Amino acid sequence: MSKQPILPITAIYPGTFDPMTNGHLDLVARAAQLYDEVIIAVAENKTKNPLFSLVERVALAQQITVDFDNVSVIGFNNLLVDCAKQNGARVILRGLRAVSDFEYEFQLASMNRRLAPELETVFLTPAEQYEFISSSIIREIARLKGNVSYFVAECVHQQLIEKFARLDDGVEN
Repeated sequence: MSKQPILPITAIYPGTFDPMTNGHLDLVARAAQLYDEVIIAVAENKTKNPLFSLVERVALAQQITVDFDNVSVIGFNNLLVDCAKQNGARVILRGLRAVSDFEYEFQLASMNRRLAPELETVFLTPAEQYEFISSSIIREIARLKGNVSYFVAECVHQQLIEKFARLDDGVEN
C-alpha cells in the first residue's frame, strides 16, 4: 500500500449554538489543536425556534473565538454534508456530553456517512466541568434571571441579559 501525502485537515463543528457555551468553547479549543482549520458552522435551524437570530449567533461565536488563528465561523441553512464539502472539510466534529447523546449522534453520523462517505465524524467529550451544560438549560436559567456567567463567555452573558430584558419589555417577539 502506497503512502498518501498528508493533507491539511479541516474539521467542521456544526450546531445551533443558541447560545454558544463554555462547553462548546472547550471543544473548539481542543479541536483547534488537533486540526489545521476548524469551522464553526452555525445552523439556522428554524425548527428549534432559536432565541438569537442566525446573525447574532454567528457574531457571538466570532467574538468568543477571536483568539484562535485557525478557527472561523459561518452560518448555514443547507445539509451539513453539503456545507462541509463546500468548505473543504474532511471531518465533522460532534460533542458528546453523556451516554444519552450517543444514540442520536450515532444516527446522525451514520446518515452523514451514507450521504457523504468521504467525510468522517469524530466525537469529542467536554471537560468534566462542562458535561452537564446545554444551551437550552442556559437559556432557561437566564430567562428566569439566574446567573449563567460561569457557563458562558461574558459577551454571551450580557447578550442573554439584554435579550431577555427586551423580551420582558415586549420589544422583541
